[in-house]
Amino acid sequence: SFYSKMIQNKMDFSMYINKFFKYLLSLIVLSGCAQNGTISDNDWFAAHTNTPIDSPTKLDDFLAHNNQTAPDGAPHNMAVILPLSGDNSGIGQTIRSGISLAAIQNAPDTLNISFYDSAADINGALQSALTHNPDIILGPVFSSDAEHIKRHKPSDIPVLSFTSDAQSVGDGVISVSLIPSNGVETIIREMKSDDVRKFIIIAPDTNSGHLMAGTAQHASEHYELPLIGIFYYTEQDSESIKQTSVAASMNTARTMAHTRARQIISDILTNERLTAVEKSNLNLQLEKLSKTDTLGSVPYDAILFLGNGEDTKSLVSFLRYYNIGANDARFYGTTMWDGSDIASDFTMRGAKYASLPAIDNKFSEIYTQTYQVSPTRLASFGYDATNMAIGMMYSDKPNSVYLMAPGGYIGTSGLYRLLPNGVSERALNIVRLNGSDTPDIIKTGATDFSVPMYNLSRERQSSADAMELQTDGIDPDAYIRLPSRLHDKYSSKTIGANTKQATPDKPRNIITITSDSETPTIQTNDFQSAVSTPIQRTYIEEYEIEE
Repeated sequence: SFYSKMIQNKMDFSMYINKFFKYLLSLIVLSGCAQNGTISDNDWFAAHTNTPIDSPTKLDDFLAHNNQTAPDGAPHNMAVILPLSGDNSGIGQTIRSGISLAAIQNAPDTLNISFYDSAADINGALQSALTHNPDIILGPVFSSDAEHIKRHKPSDIPVLSFTSDAQSVGDGVISVSLIPSNGVETIIREMKSDDVRKFIIIAPDTNSGHLMAGTAQHASEHYELPLIGIFYYTEQDSESIKQTSVAASMNTARTMAHTRARQIISDILTNERLTAVEKSNLNLQLEKLSKTDTLGSVPYDAILFLGNGEDTKSLVSFLRYYNIGANDARFYGTTMWDGSDIASDFTMRGAKYASLPAIDNKFSEIYTQTYQVSPTRLASFGYDATNMAIGMMYSDKPNSVYLMAPGGYIGTSGLYRLLPNGVSERALNIVRLNGSDTPDIIKTGATDFSVPMYNLSRERQSSADAMELQTDGIDPDAYIRLPSRLHDKYSSKTIGANTKQATPDKPRNIITITSDSETPTIQTNDFQSAVSTPIQRTYIEEYEIEE
């Protein structure tokens, strides 16, 4: 009605006014803190807390508008620490190409950029860089190098690192790479929306694999999605991948159940007097069983793969061989599949995974024209990090306020922002494989940070141990039809049952009564005190990006 619309309009206007005054108050607080010197260049948490969440800043537009001349007129120095020689020189040179392109396009004349090789001696590279008084450091790549710089750098020099190890950042060392927990939580959330009932994890037997599995386990608890098994395999090891597939598919139990069912029917046909109808029915069942190797189904309807695309394809091939196909379980993956040729694999059709947005077309064209090759993710991260560094050095904001902008930035790989604890948050798409080189984008990532993108606590995640599959097992009797008079005589035991809980059930109706006097606590069989167990968590320490 007309009056209800008026009321709604008043409510909307009231909400707008409230939001406006909250925003104005945040600006006043931020301005007052800056004037009083309470927000310094390296006061990361205060800068993030007191800054309102605006729309994300597009880096190219900001630089074009704000960096025609240096506001203070003084020269600025940027140090870049990368592996430029040795076995990992390809990684370093790829990032350097992105940095160089950004510098050519956007660096003012007063900016000096110096490169230092971390391959042989990270401490030597850092000390050489510090002699030139850098305003900011870009790099390094590896977690151990990032940890060294975090321990030995001056507190007022921010570091934009390319490590994805969340344990090695913080205290002004900030990752501009992709943090694995982003992809894990994104795909777990998608699995929940797909009404997955139970799932298992198959991950590489590495520090990274165990820590990613720990994050997935934490996410499954947060989103109330039952996880009933965790399996590990050795990367690029066909025999290990095969044995992991055997265990995950319950192949041994299902094969034994199949053998037992055939044995029962054969024994009845041989040893019992049967009517013509009974004999016909049993022969039909025996013929049907002869066309398969296993009996029964697995107790889950989804598998989350935490390895790269190549290993995942091998796992799926073995799983299908052991009769786990698309009708038995849906397949899911993380950003570890980005950059692999898994998209065109027809056997993976229908699988979903979390993916970074496509690299910006404009950047891709300029990069390709300059270097005669297409840019990789690492090159795009280097390009964005350089533009952020330039923006920070020539901005009139404190370094911490500029880098920790809660509204984030839009770079060559989409929306992201940096957090005070040193990790980054990136908006990810959900894509579905369709058998072609171009997967279907079924959900695009968020366009801003007005709504929390990730909900897992920032407590450190612990690595997850292997978890034996929680299953009621396979009962051969449930899959064959016997004459009722023979049920008891030919009954079977359930095969492969493992119903032990992954975590013990919480005790119920436990009451603790304490007294204010000096009398002791009452403890009987009916009244017991509950004991809490501390939980330690660690972040993921390494992550690979396919080139």
